[in-house]
Amino acid sequence: MAFLLDTNVLLELRKGKRADPNVIAWARAHLHDRIYISVLSIGEIRKGIELLRAKNPKQCPPFETWLSHLMDQYQDDILPINIEIVERWGELNARNPMPVIDSLIAASALEYRLTVVTRNTRDFAPTKVPVVNPF
Repeated sequence: MAFLLDTNVLLELRKGKRADPNVIAWARAHLHDRIYISVLSIGEIRKGIELLRAKNPKQCPPFETWLSHLMDQYQDDILPINIEIVERWGELNARNPMPVIDSLIAASALEYRLTVVTRNTRDFAPTKVPVVNPF
């Protein structure tokens, strides 16, 4: 099976030993599965770092390091947004308008036949994309 991690799962896993034990257990159980992330998650994390930088720049270095490691770790498994995905996104949103990032992640998962791993299963329900809530 192959999965697309939502940003909330990536952020939870970043906590290491302090992460939700169910999320850790899910990640361990799927060590041998194909796991992808979206360029959108990279953007969401970057946005969070920049918002933090405006408030307290001294707190940014650990997040910068984590983001760099994340991009290295998933370098071959970061899904771009391509024409097929935006076409699918348009179809999804014509039927039921959704937040842009969630619906682009759903369109990516549908296009690549992936299961979205997220805490926000309700956000993805209108798309009929398969979802797993590891929390």
